[in-house]
Order: sequence, then C-alpha cells, then structure tokens
Amino acid sequence: MMLDYVIYLMFAVVAIIFFSSAVRILREYERGVVFTLGRFTGVKGPGLILLIPAVQQMVKVDLRVMVQEVPPQDVISRDNVSVKVNAVLYYRIIDPERAIIKVGNFMAATSQLAQTTLRSVLGKHELDEMLAERDKLNADIQEILDQQTDAWGIKVTTIEIKDIDLNETMVRAIAKQAEAERLRRAKVINAMGEQQAAEKLVEAGRILAQEPQAMQLRYFAALHDIAGERSSTVVFPLPMDLLSHLTQRPDGAP
Repeated sequence: MMLDYVIYLMFAVVAIIFFSSAVRILREYERGVVFTLGRFTGVKGPGLILLIPAVQQMVKVDLRVMVQEVPPQDVISRDNVSVKVNAVLYYRIIDPERAIIKVGNFMAATSQLAQTTLRSVLGKHELDEMLAERDKLNADIQEILDQQTDAWGIKVTTIEIKDIDLNETMVRAIAKQAEAERLRRAKVINAMGEQQAAEKLVEAGRILAQEPQAMQLRYFAALHDIAGERSSTVVFPLPMDLLSHLTQRPDGAP
C-alpha cells in the first residue's frame, strides 16, 4: 500500500513538471517564436501555448514600442565644428521570426546602428543646420535606420536628437555672431526708415512747390512751433518770394 502511494506521488510530480514545462501563457503584446528540434515551426500567441517538453523551445518577443537612449556621440560637422550629440530611439518588432533568426541581439544591433547613422548623417551638415533643422535631421536618420532594420523585422518609429553640446569657445562665438546679426538688422531697419522718410519729404516738397500759399502756411506753422519753445532768440528764414513782393515797385518797374 505504501509503495502504491509513492508511485502515485511520483507520477503526480512528473505530471506537474511536464505540465509546467509544456504550458506557456503569453500576454496580448507578446509572441512566442517556437523551435522544434532546433527548426523554426511558427510564431504563437497570445494566450495559452502548449509545447512538447524537451522537443520544442520557445523564445518570447515583446511587440511594444521600445525606448533606447543613444549615448553621446562625437560628431564633426561639415564646417569642422566638434560637438557631442545624444538622441532617443523608438522602435518596435513587427516580425518576431526575423527579429530572432536574422540577428543575434536585435537590441544591441539597433543601438549600434543608431550610433553610426547619427554620426554619419550629422557629419554631412553644418552646425547651424544641426541647431535649426532638428526635425529634418530626425526624419533623415529615421528613414535610414528604418530601411536597414527592415531586414531584422524591426520598425523604427522615430528618433529624436536630445542635446547638442558645444565647448565654451564655440558658445561665445555663436553669441557674438547672434549679437552681430541683431546689430545688422537694426542698421538695416534704420536705413529703411530713413529712406522712407526721405521719399515722403521729397513728395511733400513737390506738393508744396505746386502751391506757394501752402509753403507760406508751413512757414507760419513752423514759427508757431518755435515760439512755443524756451528760447530767447528765434532765427526764422524769410521766403525769397515774399521779399520779391516787398521790393517790387507799384508801377511794376524793376
């Protein structure tokens, strides 16, 4: 009787071990790449998966978007400026079979590829383009990465450049350049204002020249403005046409 109990207990233990090694439960975002005697036999999941112990093995794959930080890279721009650039990479697995079979470690491979592509793409642009056109550079890097990782069953959704670190000398040079640019714009705006004012003065002079009475009214208005100021001496120009009227004889003789 005792022997039968031990045998039953052994069968129960073996059954539990067999069941635990044969049954797998995969979540909604997981897939299982199944190998039978070393050969690929399919992708299963999600839900309950039954495997043959010692005959079938399964590699679990996460299909969610993964976030990976690209460490700072030394980049020399096209105008020979040395900077350090880091980025954030977002990607996901779209084909579990290729992600497991085509590449040994898809996470490490994607990270190394992102680093080399980041240096290659940014090295073709000048520093001003790196600072002002990040969206365009992100799109270019993402397109190149996506083309190369497609063979691994990986989709690169986006890559974002985080920081572009410059040395102190370059920071001071950029600050001086920005200040010079602001001074240039101020001088251009001032010159444009003077040009517009001169054009208006020329136009006003033409209008006043056509009406002598308007010119005299303008003189009187200027005299009124000067009289309102705190000045003991007022120098006022006398129109030449007024002098000609005053010096002209009544009989019209010169």
